[in-house]
Amino acid sequence: MAPKEKSQKSMFLETSNENLDCHPFPHLLIRNFIQGDSFTENLQRELLDLNFHEKSNDLYKFNQSDDLKKRKEPHITGLRAALFGLFRSWLGEVLGVELEPIVDVSCAKYQYTDVLLCHDDELEGRRVAFILYLVPPWESSDGGTLDLFSTDDHFQPHSVVKSLVPSWNTLILFEVSPISFHQVAEVLSEDKCRLSLSGWFHGPSLERPPRHIEPPLPRSPHLPRDETLLLEWLNPLYLDVDYQSQVQQEFEDSSEIQLKNFLKEEKFKEVSEALRLTDVQWTKQGPPNRRCYEVASLESFPQCVSACWELLCSEAFFLLLSNFTGLRLHYLSPSDEDEEEEKDQEDEEEGEATGSSGDTPSANKNNKGVLLVCVCTLPKKKPSTPVCVGELRRWAHGDYTLLHDGDASKAEYALDLLLPLSCPDWQTEFGGFTSYIANEEDEELLMVYPEENSLALVYRDKETLKFVKHINHRSSTLPIGDSCRRAVYDFSFVYYE
Repeated sequence: MAPKEKSQKSMFLETSNENLDCHPFPHLLIRNFIQGDSFTENLQRELLDLNFHEKSNDLYKFNQSDDLKKRKEPHITGLRAALFGLFRSWLGEVLGVELEPIVDVSCAKYQYTDVLLCHDDELEGRRVAFILYLVPPWESSDGGTLDLFSTDDHFQPHSVVKSLVPSWNTLILFEVSPISFHQVAEVLSEDKCRLSLSGWFHGPSLERPPRHIEPPLPRSPHLPRDETLLLEWLNPLYLDVDYQSQVQQEFEDSSEIQLKNFLKEEKFKEVSEALRLTDVQWTKQGPPNRRCYEVASLESFPQCVSACWELLCSEAFFLLLSNFTGLRLHYLSPSDEDEEEEKDQEDEEEGEATGSSGDTPSANKNNKGVLLVCVCTLPKKKPSTPVCVGELRRWAHGDYTLLHDGDASKAEYALDLLLPLSCPDWQTEFGGFTSYIANEEDEELLMVYPEENSLALVYRDKETLKFVKHINHRSSTLPIGDSCRRAVYDFSFVYYE
């Protein structure tokens, strides 16, 4: 927020109630903004009498009022007139820009576990953001601070470098820019309400540099492992041919399924305990306007965890997933064309003795009931190598993923796999679930909750996006024995047709 002239800057800081700081981006704090306690208290009462609507998506969870530009209550009307009248004119002079007389203001209530995650406020026409706090005595331990982020060389948020604690009748202003990344930290107090008025003064937007484009995660080819790995790791129920057919029918009806008790119990316990007890190397993933969780280094996997990873990357597992879903995730899996050819051939041979079709894929059981796909001739064109992208993730209080402007343009047809670990008795209210939504729509299509040893499969098209909901403070208070929960884990894979 660069003042136009030195004299204007001194006016900007003429009282001890004002504090201008340019780190990590220009912002101004004005204490005792409204003169007269009675006006402020009456304003608070009018605001609390408004109708509030719960707002919740990937980025936030809080309660918000309707737009206040047409409210008739006397104190709301008086503040609105002052903000967008004389104060707007003064602020425009300080900035050296013409601010428009657009009224953009609403009221927000943040209570226990409410949060607004990292974002920059940039939207066409927004020039200066403001927040007026009307809160009870507030401490940093109550949460709800306004956190300001530093940025890296790509103008992406890096870390919180300043936290502003809300206080009664305090106004905070900051210039909306490509680096104005901030968040409202989760409210941790169970009995205080963080009440605020907020909005934007509109004017010419600052020039934005080209948006940074993240490189895609590298895709890994399948590992040449046979069905022996499946026999060693999986619940025998899921190796039964007839049960696989039932799974496929259910999956084709809804494009998603959860397969409970997927791994053998002793294998699942071995992996879970190894993750809790072994010194695995974890790396925090960012930037915070996109994601916040930890990923394990493949080189630091304990032996049993590495073996489970091999299972999920194996050729046999690709084929098994094809049997579960009907998707052609491996070139040996039957395609729609193969099925049509086989049906045509069966029609031609109707009435004759049945037998192997000879040159088309066919499903057979081995002596242990595993469904194998056999092909007696090579494909007509060189097959592409089956690929997937996988992560072993660790989640804790405060972690999340966010949707991003560029996600829709990069969306592909894909099969998502989640295998959670160390999450017994996980509650819906903790967050941490994976939410699927249609592009440019708020309504959730599906929510997948962490469930011990339950393999979740979800097929998404190019119009479907996903995020992991912020894990809130309630999750850290769930006792396990004599301690509190610190982390949950999951294998997260994406397989491509």
